[in-house]
Amino acid sequence: MTAPAASHDGAAIQGGHAAAARARLVLWIETSCDDTSVAVLEDGTRLRAHLIAAQDLHRLYGGVVPELAARAHLELLPRMVAAALDEAGVAADRLTAIAVTHAPGLVGSLVVGVAFARAFGLALGIPVVGVNHIEGHLLATLLEHGEPPWPAVSLVVSGGHTELVEIRGVGAYRWLGSTRDDAAGEAYDKVAKLLGLGFPGGPPIDRLAATGDPAAFDFPRPMLDQPGFEFSFSGLKTAVAMTLARAGGGPPFAERFTADVAASFQRAVVDTLAAKSLRAIEATGARALLLGGGVACNGELRRRLTDDCARQGVALRIPAPRFCADNAAMIALVGARRLARGAAEEAELDAVASLEASGLSISAR
Repeated sequence: MTAPAASHDGAAIQGGHAAAARARLVLWIETSCDDTSVAVLEDGTRLRAHLIAAQDLHRLYGGVVPELAARAHLELLPRMVAAALDEAGVAADRLTAIAVTHAPGLVGSLVVGVAFARAFGLALGIPVVGVNHIEGHLLATLLEHGEPPWPAVSLVVSGGHTELVEIRGVGAYRWLGSTRDDAAGEAYDKVAKLLGLGFPGGPPIDRLAATGDPAAFDFPRPMLDQPGFEFSFSGLKTAVAMTLARAGGGPPFAERFTADVAASFQRAVVDTLAAKSLRAIEATGARALLLGGGVACNGELRRRLTDDCARQGVALRIPAPRFCADNAAMIALVGARRLARGAAEEAELDAVASLEASGLSISAR
């Protein structure tokens, strides 16, 4: 695993709220999957420290191993909290609240974060509030760009999620559609494994795609010919697997062949994500498209949505790469809003693995 690295020191959160001043110094903890992240926020707007540590050990297994992820959080979290407080120049007894990701995610990883937050809060005698991880991704663009013109559509794309959500304002969400099987990032990881590119799969496929022919293979655009906003990427992954089987089964493949497969696969994913997003904008009358999640770092997706939104006259908000992956800054943003609205300590704060049971207030489609 990598050492904790400061990624956003002393910056202002554009989406903060002056009323959050009552939560003067708040510690924020994110442990929903395999990245450990800690932040210290002052007055609801200023990040005094923001640390993220990736767990590189999962590369050995070609995917995140839940038990190992939880153990790594348990090892890293105390040291990272100490490092964040040191970087922020804040003594623990000056903290006024703690916010922690409690849902959704890997249950073992969430339990570590929630248990640490509750124990630390109890020791300090300060309140602990839970934040929904997906709401963090929905609003991550507010960290740098402030509030977009509402209403907006948010596309969250990561290893575990592919979701389209209509946002009428902070806290007012309506689910439009999600993946029926593999998330987009999960498909990237699986195809990268088939190609022998390692884990995580997004960055190497994105790099190779730039040198390949996206028209070399006619891979399917799943559910693009069906109405609505649902996604499915398992069939696309199977189509790639069948192509590779015909080429000899397993890696290593010829460099040109690998690049062409990567480019054709990525074009199919980007075509699908972009088309569904534009369809959602048209259906809702949204004035902005917000992008979030790890796959939001993908270069081709960012370029495509930039061009499409410019043609449609729709504002596009994309987070910096450090705010696309799991990070405590986006948890800080949501938590600051909750504290500003008077959120109190949750006596029964529990870790919740599934999005459906997470308690995020989202109206029916």
